[in-house]
Amino acid sequence: MKSFTCQPEAVIFDLDGTLIDTADEFIRVVQLMRSQRGLPPLPNEHVRKSVSNGSGALVTLAVGSEPGTADHEQLRLEFLEHYERILGTSALPYQGMHTLVQQLHDAGIPWGVATNKFRRYAEPLMRAMNFQPPANSLVTPCDVSHAKPHPESILLSCHNVGALPKNSLYIGDHKRDIEAGNAAGCFTIAASYGYIEDGDDPAQWAADALASSSEELADMIIRMIQ
Repeated sequence: MKSFTCQPEAVIFDLDGTLIDTADEFIRVVQLMRSQRGLPPLPNEHVRKSVSNGSGALVTLAVGSEPGTADHEQLRLEFLEHYERILGTSALPYQGMHTLVQQLHDAGIPWGVATNKFRRYAEPLMRAMNFQPPANSLVTPCDVSHAKPHPESILLSCHNVGALPKNSLYIGDHKRDIEAGNAAGCFTIAASYGYIEDGDDPAQWAADALASSSEELADMIIRMIQ
């Protein structure tokens, strides 16, 4: 692990599992789809650990349909319809995040989100969380040609807020987030409090720093900007 020796020009977050805890909503959809098909519920924690893998993986977890099979895309769209109806109803910003973005604003440091969540879902979720001030940039797969682990979304985020990637922070809870942040040239922080699968180890992702809780992350960044 290394330290960041200057005040950051920008702080860019991944969304699900890093800035906002959305797992309960995805758990509800997985369990609903299983119930509709007469399947027993899965342990909630098992679903939680899979959230960062996206809707396709959650469909596989829910009903066993693998990507590339005849019904998978239809089931994925069904999953997303269920999700859209409850989006933002039980999701919550992680502890300390509202305070952190306010302190970034007070220090004159822009913040943003670079996510693999499509804008159709990311934008209303961010509105529902009522961050004050709102993010200076929201970059989704709708805005780029390549999703993470490609660095394009992070580079665009830095461009949008007028910051150099080498002077910016990127925080995420998946290996692909750290790969993308490192490729962009950012100082990367692995959010090990996020949706980490069994057998995965954020300490092995080659991040520059590790935050074991959202409170630790907030404290870490606040120390950098003071």
